[in-house]
Amino acid sequence: MAREYKIEDYRNFGIMAHIDAGKTTTTERVLYYTGKSHKIGEVHDGAATMDWMEQEQERGITITSAATTTFWKGRDGKMRRFNIIDTPGHVDFTIEVERSLRVLDGAIALLDANAGVEPQTETVWRQADKYRVPRMIFCNKMDKIGADFYRSVEMIGSRLGAQAVVMQLPIGAETEFKGVVDLVEMNALVWRDETLGAAWDIVEIPADLKARAEEYREKMIEAAVEMDETALENYLEGRMPSNDEIRSLIRKGTIAVKFFPMFCGSAFKNKGVQPLLDAVVEYLPSPADVPAIKGVDAKTDAEIERHAVDDEPLSMLAFKIMNDPFVGSLTFARIYSGKLTKGISVDNTVKGKKERIGRMLQMHANSRADVEEAFAGDIVALAGLKDTTTGDTLCDPLHPVILERMEFPDPVIQIAIEPKTKNDQEKMGLALHRLAAEDPSFRVKTDEESGQTIISGMGELHLDIIVDRMRREFKVEANVGAPQVAYRETITRKHEQDYTHKKQTGGTGQFARVKVVFEPNAEGEDFVFESKIVGGAVPKEYIPGVEKGIQSVMGAGPFAGFPMIGVRATLIDGAYHDVDSSVLAFEIASRACFREAAPKLGVQLLEPIMKVEVVTPEDYVGSVIGDLNGRRGQIQGQEARGVAVVINAMVPLANMFKYVDNLRSMSQGRAAYTMQFDHYEPVPTAVAQEVQKKYA
Repeated sequence: MAREYKIEDYRNFGIMAHIDAGKTTTTERVLYYTGKSHKIGEVHDGAATMDWMEQEQERGITITSAATTTFWKGRDGKMRRFNIIDTPGHVDFTIEVERSLRVLDGAIALLDANAGVEPQTETVWRQADKYRVPRMIFCNKMDKIGADFYRSVEMIGSRLGAQAVVMQLPIGAETEFKGVVDLVEMNALVWRDETLGAAWDIVEIPADLKARAEEYREKMIEAAVEMDETALENYLEGRMPSNDEIRSLIRKGTIAVKFFPMFCGSAFKNKGVQPLLDAVVEYLPSPADVPAIKGVDAKTDAEIERHAVDDEPLSMLAFKIMNDPFVGSLTFARIYSGKLTKGISVDNTVKGKKERIGRMLQMHANSRADVEEAFAGDIVALAGLKDTTTGDTLCDPLHPVILERMEFPDPVIQIAIEPKTKNDQEKMGLALHRLAAEDPSFRVKTDEESGQTIISGMGELHLDIIVDRMRREFKVEANVGAPQVAYRETITRKHEQDYTHKKQTGGTGQFARVKVVFEPNAEGEDFVFESKIVGGAVPKEYIPGVEKGIQSVMGAGPFAGFPMIGVRATLIDGAYHDVDSSVLAFEIASRACFREAAPKLGVQLLEPIMKVEVVTPEDYVGSVIGDLNGRRGQIQGQEARGVAVVINAMVPLANMFKYVDNLRSMSQGRAAYTMQFDHYEPVPTAVAQEVQKKYA
């Protein structure tokens, strides 16, 4: 079976947005117009095709990035193959967004025309900047009260520091929104309301929009000709580029991430979706247009590239693991180079294991088709892989490569969880293990002292959903403790400690002496160990024992048993015995050495500080600020955004639990907030003593 579509005709893209900007509705319409789904799933009825987990349907937010393959005929009459990756917009799921951005070639950033650039829009935008993803902007919900396209354009500059190149102007707004002006063709598309928005008429630009259309077309051409010297010279001499030249220059600038073409419409009212699909074909890159993915040769550690062609060795990245009720565990992978055939064996170079490719599926939001082979640029779901987790590389065993690793943030909130009945104990363990394999920002551990199972994640909503999924997918009922903060401990003083470990009990004894300098690590939060031993006072083979010993006590600090960060330990001297010394003896000595030094190191408790942004109507600003101050928050500033006020603050996580309920009652449900982890800070003494009483 040969490749059906040329790689130049592929578009791998995602739709990224703030919660509630209408992402699922837009994706639904895309699937409808590209002929994949015949009944439109409205999110309002809780039946959208992409949101296939029950919970997403209840909460109306997208949690899992599902990957969907669909097809679209461009303006040139050629069919293109779209692989669409749905990404969540809620801040607790940022990890999912990062993960999908890694494997996309381009993205559509959705804005709500009423709200413009919202807090989560900024977060997701910054993540897309990190991976240099080419983007287009779709200003959605033009039919909503308060929709303001031009303010959204301005906010892209002021809040995201990005250059939007306006490609369409809206005709009317709110209930009067009828269609769009196409600034390349200089005509107007007006939708006929009654058909499912599929039909529109091409008419002259309304008289009252002509001057504005000329102005924005001029700006568009200026941005376009910047991309090519000849075009720029011609333009300066008064020769205008043709419409096709404009398109190809805009494509060039978009792929180079120099600017972002901007469109508008209302997905809910079926207006503006088809021109957006044409724009995906025209402006977003194919896998052949983006730089080759870099990796490391698994044998030699040399940097190598893998190009998006079928005759290079196979390489692919697993970016999502999902439990499917019918197929079991599914691993979603993006093929970067080569071709994949059912039945072959591949290497997982990150884990050093082999995997056999059994079933290969092409996914549509919630239906699936078996395929025998897949090619560079494809996104496939693989059933039955044993050892592969998110971020692993699968490749040709003869040409092993490790593609870039993904980075995952550390969780900031934890809760104790126990099964409601003894019978559920084993089922719960299995369920948590499965969920942790799917989601690297979710961790499970057992508290050694209390024997409790502790789960930790990125926020209250994140953990709520995990507990909920345990109940639904694994039928495990669990009792959940109150959320707890993931505190850390650090040291504030420098101290040199000498310690000798001696044990003599007939036969071989144990002997090790270490002299270690402990000090705060000025560079960051990591633990750093260094050996400055000269003249073999401690033989080389014992030094790893010293490091391991100190590292082992970093897991539970002396103040209240929380993990330690920001410690630097330098081994400067020591002594050993020819017979009685061993790695173990040095490990024991260095552990005790740290414990002896601890009281003199000024150990300090640190807490996670969250960056909180509250958007509230003006009437409630006083109450919101007063409340945040009462939570030990520091107000960083406030600004007007439309009719609302945005308040920025840094607040300790410990004081933010159940904040959503308070905020709702304070503002009669009209204010909203987002928060994300920012940094660790020392805890005030009185609070630290309470924490110590509770945990130590």
